Amino acid sequence: MKSNNNGKIVIVDDEKIVTSAFKMLLKVEGFNDVHEFNEPKSAVEFVRENKPDLIVSDFMMPEMNGLEFLTEAKKYCPETSMILLTGYADKENAIKAINEIGLYKYIEKPWDNNDLIMNIKNGIERSHLLENLRNKIAELDRANTKLEEYSANLEQLVEERTKDLMVANAKLSGIITYCADGILIINSKGKIEQVNPAVENLTGLDEKSLISKTFQEIAFTDSKLQNIASDNKNGNIFGLGDDKSEIILRDCYVINMLSKEQIPVEVSFALISDENPENSKYVGVIRNVTEQKETEKLRDDFVATLTHDMRTPLLAAIQTLKFFIEGAIGDLNDKQKIILNTMLQSNEDLLGLVNALLEVYRFESGKLELCKTVFPVKSLVEQCYEELKPLAVSKALDFKLNFDFPNKEEYEIEADRGELKRVITNLCGNALNYTNQNGEINVLVKIQNNDLIFSVADNGNGIPKSDIPHLFKRFSQGTSVKRSTGTGLGLYLSRQIIEAHGGKIWVESKVNKGSEFTFLLTNIVKNNITKEEVR
Repeated sequence: MKSNNNGKIVIVDDEKIVTSAFKMLLKVEGFNDVHEFNEPKSAVEFVRENKPDLIVSDFMMPEMNGLEFLTEAKKYCPETSMILLTGYADKENAIKAINEIGLYKYIEKPWDNNDLIMNIKNGIERSHLLENLRNKIAELDRANTKLEEYSANLEQLVEERTKDLMVANAKLSGIITYCADGILIINSKGKIEQVNPAVENLTGLDEKSLISKTFQEIAFTDSKLQNIASDNKNGNIFGLGDDKSEIILRDCYVINMLSKEQIPVEVSFALISDENPENSKYVGVIRNVTEQKETEKLRDDFVATLTHDMRTPLLAAIQTLKFFIEGAIGDLNDKQKIILNTMLQSNEDLLGLVNALLEVYRFESGKLELCKTVFPVKSLVEQCYEELKPLAVSKALDFKLNFDFPNKEEYEIEADRGELKRVITNLCGNALNYTNQNGEINVLVKIQNNDLIFSVADNGNGIPKSDIPHLFKRFSQGTSVKRSTGTGLGLYLSRQIIEAHGGKIWVESKVNKGSEFTFLLTNIVKNNITKEEVR
């Protein structure tokens, strides 16, 4: 809002001495935008072109008196406050003008300057308030017009949107109904709330029968038909917590209640409502992977047969090369020995790959059974350490081995010694290969609550975060920063072996800081110390 001293003031009086005195008084009071006129007609022309905030006019003037002038001025600026200066004899006419014309004030002559200035300020403020009110009313009128236009079109808009939603819903319903994959919706407790026909075909049950069941009653983890574990802590299923919105379940089976067939499936769940954890909904997609499993089995059987048949000629070639190198067909010169040793190394590397592929096939097909025995864990680790120590010496690495055993006792574990040695050798060997010269590697073996914890930490190049999820997969060749020349099966086999023992294996790593590989085997320690004493 404008200041009361910044208003535009028009003074009209036929006596110049009065208008000059008026202007000087107003200037002293801080009013700078003051316009004086001694002829009403000139004032009318000014008011027509310039909208003032206040008009002060004398009553008795030639050609046009004050009432006639203010009436004319009112046509061009109806919101402007107007003050009429009158003599005592004109008081009655002034009051009549206030009622008829709508004057703001009349002031009798002679006037009090303080009272005059106060009325002028109040008059300017009144003009500003009226102007603001008019602007607000105009804005309200425009908003009301738009509201009326919107209201007029709202019904049509709602009808159009409703049609669009019906079309979209029909499309979605058609997709769900005719989708080859099973689609179901479950609540946070695992209770089935809705299914599509594909789920009915997979299970051999209709929707009404399925809604009364939980997901764990129709899906199982393997051919032994163990129920899928659920975790309803905090209203979540399958470990779907605050930081996870989806999960994929592989190696699952669904039993068809009509044919009793065990159908291999993959199931993916995604959170679709999480406003209230107790009312969360999850959509699950069940995919029949029977053909995929059969294709994978054919492929694996082919690879297994091929690699198995390759072992015999490879062993024969290796043995023949050894005979040549040992001089069985005569003395060899240095150049011939170098060539034959190179060929021998290449054949042995190829044999290692063949054996690794066979091991992978045996684990994945479930044909390999662990041969568990009870043996001292310390002697196994020390044997692996001594076998790898020369490699550490050749690279000038600080290769350390530490044991953290309660009460400094010897501990025996029940496990497959050969397979466990393969894992320890592989983890330590990787650390030696990926650690730069003069680096440091620390191996720690820990017994805690009848659990075995083995870790190997290095200060090598580290592994990018994006590569970590792929490390324990088949044929993973190191990282995107540095590729390995090995088979890419070492860590994959290590994971298979540890998981076959019921344990876990993982890695923590930072680029340019190093990596730490750890595996945990639970409840395998065999000794005479109670759990409380171990703790």
